[in-house]
Amino acid sequence: MAEEPPPRSKPKPPMSRIMRLTLRVVDYVSDATRRADGTVNRRVLSLLDPRVPAFSSPCRGVASRDVVIDPAIRLRARLFHPAARPADSAAPLPVIVFFHGGGFAFLSNASLAYDAVCRRIARYASAAVLSVDYRRAPEHRFPAPYDDGIATLRFLDDPKNHPADVPLDASRCFLAGDSAGGNIAHHVARRYVADVATFKHVRLAGLIAVQPFFGGEERTPAELRLHGAPIVSVPRTDWMWRAFLPHGADRSHEAACCATPEAAAGVDSPAFPPVLLVIGGYDPLQDWQRRYCEMLMGSGKDVTVLEYPDGIHAFFLFPMFDDARDLMTRIAEFVGGGQ
Repeated sequence: MAEEPPPRSKPKPPMSRIMRLTLRVVDYVSDATRRADGTVNRRVLSLLDPRVPAFSSPCRGVASRDVVIDPAIRLRARLFHPAARPADSAAPLPVIVFFHGGGFAFLSNASLAYDAVCRRIARYASAAVLSVDYRRAPEHRFPAPYDDGIATLRFLDDPKNHPADVPLDASRCFLAGDSAGGNIAHHVARRYVADVATFKHVRLAGLIAVQPFFGGEERTPAELRLHGAPIVSVPRTDWMWRAFLPHGADRSHEAACCATPEAAAGVDSPAFPPVLLVIGGYDPLQDWQRRYCEMLMGSGKDVTVLEYPDGIHAFFLFPMFDDARDLMTRIAEFVGGGQ
């Protein structure tokens, strides 16, 4: 196992004191609930990260409801949709299947931050957002969240599962996610491509990867330079990979390392969609994200890269950042362009 980078002065991305305090709380939640033995203290985490309910009544212009994807494994999702649409607009909504971040082990689709961000995406993009409450590590390791993603696409592929009062257009389906969710979106797209002939209605129009969580055995220059950055640190990401990957696997596994032939399998298929890739200048994972971009472009994919030089990891969850608001506009443009 690679050693932890040597201590050095912490990077200081531009932000307010209140924002710095908020990020310290986020770091505390992660560190206080992950155990050295590779397990998560779910009881404490449930107190620090309580689930917020869905709202059938519009909240900031968006209504939400919880749906059951697969009762056998208690797989659920939360559907967000704009509550107010023009009276003459009967067109079905494009669907963004969203996977939340949290290192495969933390948070949920009902975490306050992700409930709020999915609400913003639905409002900005004028789309339905189906946020998946996938199974988490270490209780459910690779490939559980990828399987849950495919199960969600199959649920969406059956028109009988669509709500009567919210018309959905499964032929304009986008996969999206941040951090671990971006990783999941990529691997779900690969699995979809491998079995595309079995889908009658779902067609992938785009993939939105917001600072996707990839890695490897080496320490990249960004990981060394940004050691001590908010939210993401080498000790935390190492723990997350150990909790998620199969027992005995290292970070050269296809789930982690996007440069492996296995991780690129299927990307060259015409069914694999165009990608919107978001990279932050204060994200220690950015070198892995650039390698992901290189892999996609090497496979002939259409990739739009959005660089935010002041962006910390998960910056788009915090609407007080100007970059977070700009990204919502860019996501709306990407979804609109894929319709």
